[in-house]
Amino acid sequence: MTPLMKKILGMNWLLVLTMAALLIFGVYAIESAARHLNNGGEYFAGRQKIWALVGCVVFFTTALVDYKWIRWLGIPMYLVGLAMMVWAMLKGNDVHQVSLAGQMFQPTQLGIAAGIVLMGSVLQDLPRVHVIFRLPFVRVLVIGILAGIPFLIVVAMGDMGSALVWVPVTLVIMFVSGIPIRYLAMMMLVGFGCIALAYYIILPQASPRGAARIELYLDMMEGRDVDINGDAYAPHWVSTAIGKAGWKGIGWNASEQKGSLHDKKYIPWKTAHNDFIFGVIGEEQGFRGSLLLLIGYSTLLITCLFIAFGSRDSSGRIIVAAVVALFFAHIFENIGMCILLTPITGIPLPLVSYSGTFVLMCMFLLGLVQSVWVHRNVVPLIAEDEPERRFSEPDGSMGSLVGM
Repeated sequence: MTPLMKKILGMNWLLVLTMAALLIFGVYAIESAARHLNNGGEYFAGRQKIWALVGCVVFFTTALVDYKWIRWLGIPMYLVGLAMMVWAMLKGNDVHQVSLAGQMFQPTQLGIAAGIVLMGSVLQDLPRVHVIFRLPFVRVLVIGILAGIPFLIVVAMGDMGSALVWVPVTLVIMFVSGIPIRYLAMMMLVGFGCIALAYYIILPQASPRGAARIELYLDMMEGRDVDINGDAYAPHWVSTAIGKAGWKGIGWNASEQKGSLHDKKYIPWKTAHNDFIFGVIGEEQGFRGSLLLLIGYSTLLITCLFIAFGSRDSSGRIIVAAVVALFFAHIFENIGMCILLTPITGIPLPLVSYSGTFVLMCMFLLGLVQSVWVHRNVVPLIAEDEPERRFSEPDGSMGSLVGM
């Protein structure tokens, strides 16, 4: 049996099948959700199929290449991602996209994927360069710089939904890379202390629309009067569509005669196939369809966590854990805003929403996760995971690469 065939047969097929099921689920949801757009739902469902097929090529290619080589793409991907994000920021369009070879491209997705790959690489390799990089506060500084630069650019673009994704991703990377719990606890305490400063001073300057959405969310949670024909239109009608659907829902591609709020265009129809696709799914498929979708996502994320535990080195663990954090953040934000659990944020649902760039980035990252699994038993020529070493911290106490 050839090495390539061994890799193919040795893939984690639960990951592959769950990913495929979510993609298929998304195609059907998009066809119904995009029915009001100029080209109709079939057009956008067909384009999603093309993106999914291209993504499959990306996924299997990435999975079959040892991720130790893909890690070297981190720096060029990161620099290109930063350059394109600055370009999108200077263009100043509402969707934060740039045109590339005739296709609209969202560079924030490339930036976060590149950041995950780069941090997975440097956090493993830098400690070999100099002993100072084994110090926890130095590693925190490295992670902070690599995550902070794209975070600030995305904030400057006004895309607060995508910016917030960096927070759980960064925290998970710090935790998995061995930053002591006391450091993480202190950073979280400082972060909580800065919430008021960020909310009352920074957010209104960086994203007035984001501040207004939070105010609206708090008003709705407190039961205050809101304008459901104005700013509260989307959260009110989307949550209403989901809430009235019951167990079975009203059926796929349901018409106005069946009580479909989406067919009446009460769900924001221009973004129903992207940001608000869970509203369409919840109305048409009901609680059981929504639960099935959540089970699919749970299976995907748990499988990824299982792969992380089997990784041969710290780089693989960091990459897989960061991918889990990224997917979870997108799922939580997207579904949360549709059921009034979080304020409205323009963020897609992984593998389900119509989004060519994001679909490719998701499948590239899942390909990396699969590569970590496929190559878990490959013994590198040079040990990639150095044994835990103890060192003296600046205060004279003894610390370690892992633990408190």
